[in-house]
Parts: sequence; C-alpha cells; structure tokens
Amino acid sequence: MAESAARVICASSALVERGLAVRFTVTDANGQQRPALAVRYMGRVYAYLNACQHIPVELDLQDGNVFDLSGHYPVCSMHGALYEPNSGRCVGGPCRGRKLTALPVHEADDLIWLDTDAV
Repeated sequence: MAESAARVICASSALVERGLAVRFTVTDANGQQRPALAVRYMGRVYAYLNACQHIPVELDLQDGNVFDLSGHYPVCSMHGALYEPNSGRCVGGPCRGRKLTALPVHEADDLIWLDTDAV
C-alpha cells in the first residue's frame, strides 16, 4: 500500500483553542497558490481554503483573526458570514447553507499536517 503524502503546516502548539488561525497556502488542481487557514476548535484541528462563500475574499482582515467575539464561529470580516468551525457550513449571513472548502489535515508528533495527496 502506498504511503500518503503530507506536509507540515505548523507546530501543534501554534494552534490555540479558538485562537488565531495559522495561515498557509495550497496548490490547487490548476497549479494556482490558494490561501488557506487552520484552526483548533473543541480540541480538534480543522483547515479550509481562506475564501468566504459569499464573495471569495479572505476571511481575516488581520492575519489569523477569524473567530467572532464569542469564539464560537469563524467570521468573514468583510461580510459578517458566520461559519461552523467543525464543518465549514455558513450558519449566518449572506451565504447561509454554503460551506467553506475543507482541507484534509491531521495532528501527529506535535505537528499539524496537510494531507497533500487529497488536496
């Protein structure tokens, strides 16, 4: 069985529960670099393309600052769209029902890994 390819995004300690997101880039199927982010929520790590589903602008105006004041929802700082951190589903704002594009990540050996063969 072939091993899956992965690359390190950051140290596990860089993702604080409901804290700043870690920004990184991924290469899409067309070879374009796309902004992405990883967050920790309820002890788990989630990663998404950093693009609002209303109009594709990055969620954070200030690098990594994506959670709303309650710390429960990543929010688009441009449009106010609220997303569930564990599913990426928009639960409030102009894109209700749409989803952020999830990226496959896992945590091992005190590191956060992007599973690059699934991107």
